Amino acid sequence: MDALPFSQACENNKAFILEVLLEVFADRREVLEIASGTGQHACHFAAGMPWLRWQPTELAENLRFLLPRCRAYAGANLLPPVALDVRDPAWPLAIPDAMFSANSLHIMAFAAVEQFFAALAEQAGPDVTLVVYGPFNYCGKYTSPSNARFDRWLAQQHPDSAIRDFEAVDRLAAQAGFALRADHDMPANNRLLVWHKPLREQRTPGQVD
Repeated sequence: MDALPFSQACENNKAFILEVLLEVFADRREVLEIASGTGQHACHFAAGMPWLRWQPTELAENLRFLLPRCRAYAGANLLPPVALDVRDPAWPLAIPDAMFSANSLHIMAFAAVEQFFAALAEQAGPDVTLVVYGPFNYCGKYTSPSNARFDRWLAQQHPDSAIRDFEAVDRLAAQAGFALRADHDMPANNRLLVWHKPLREQRTPGQVD
């Protein structure tokens, strides 16, 4: 296992994330993971939730980091990784009843974040749960000095990378038909956000068909 691609951050947070997902995904059947990285989350969560089929994905050029660990997974509920770019107008996979992504929105350009939610608006059916893990700003402010330092580091890596404002992301989710269900405080000044697209559109009082 030491030879496999490895992320210390994934190793540190996977148990805390799984603790929440065990409840959030208790009634789900299949999860589409966006930006699966080294596959540490995919393998840990698939093993911890054997009733789920877990579909890992990555950019085509990053599949080499994802494939080794997924191939080493001994269970039957982890599907073969697939190349997926949220910026593509048509995704190669249908969106199942759950989606997950960790530490991705602050890496991709905000235009790609917008394209991600636009794809959900067009392709996600009703009764889909979306879970996103990572750092977020609230009311335009950092939640900790460490997040401020991390944001400066992100800008040095790529000018399009930045910690996203929760309000902006939640607005995109709402436009895609998803309502915020929960906002969990996580270790290392991260959040775990849970949205859900209802079985039918919410109607305002007095609205009729």
